Amino acid sequence: MDTNALSLLVEIVDTGNLSQAARKLKMTRANVSYHLTQLEKSLGVQLIKRTTRRAEPTEVGLRLYEHGRNIRNELAAARETITSLGQELLGRVGISVPSGYGQIVMSDWLIEFKRLYPGIVLDVLFENRTDHLRDEVDIAIRVISEPPLSVIARSLGPVHYVACASRAYVQQHGLPATLYELRNSAIITSGVQGRQLRLAAYQGEERQEVMLEPTLISDHFPFLRQGILAGLGLGLVPDYVVQPEVARGEVLLALQEYRLSIFGSHMYLMYLPGRHQTRAVRTCIDFLLAKAGHGMAPVPEEAPQ
Repeated sequence: MDTNALSLLVEIVDTGNLSQAARKLKMTRANVSYHLTQLEKSLGVQLIKRTTRRAEPTEVGLRLYEHGRNIRNELAAARETITSLGQELLGRVGISVPSGYGQIVMSDWLIEFKRLYPGIVLDVLFENRTDHLRDEVDIAIRVISEPPLSVIARSLGPVHYVACASRAYVQQHGLPATLYELRNSAIITSGVQGRQLRLAAYQGEERQEVMLEPTLISDHFPFLRQGILAGLGLGLVPDYVVQPEVARGEVLLALQEYRLSIFGSHMYLMYLPGRHQTRAVRTCIDFLLAKAGHGMAPVPEEAPQ
């Protein structure tokens, strides 16, 4: 059994389809099928159960796939080590970040990372998707309550939502003193499905809930901040959206005795467990974790020229 046969098996299992595996390997489907059959004959066991649409591993096939994936990753790491010795850190990092947190907080981090590692190609997607990791994405940052079990998730910390308004709005309308007074406010927020927003609020272990009908909705957080500053309503947004304005006294906070929960309570950095991580990807992960407060930022392996 050679490494090419194992790589073919890994691609078939990863894609779940002989045709897709053939496209990734730049082979014909018939050629992929032939080499798979030859591998099964040489081992005397069926490795893949084929249907017209899916290719699923047998128990033996799954175990061999895991060995093949580990071997392929080790070979890739060895090749990378050899080719990168004495060279500037190179590679590509595909990263998917939430539109709001990405624009307001992470943009400066990513610019700093690019300055430190000019040889790395940084491909940044600003998006709010539920399919967290795809072929072109090595790292995904998401605000969710619980990460899926299929990924490795590293915590970037909790997300705190605030009820807030500009001084001009407060002078005209005041601030809500109770959770249910929010129903009388023009609400500015993001990502509402349908007309209503379900807002949960906690005081210790006690939970309250109120349904609201926002009047200004967008996934573009700088736009929501503009709406809040323009006095168009009361914002329900993560604290990082208005942190500088709150510090300057331009935006006032309401209902601070509550812990508000809307779309997700935690920020996670996620990546796939079985995918080979290049030095560039590993360096980016370490850098982002450090920026989020999980340690010292890594020192560049070679100073930019």
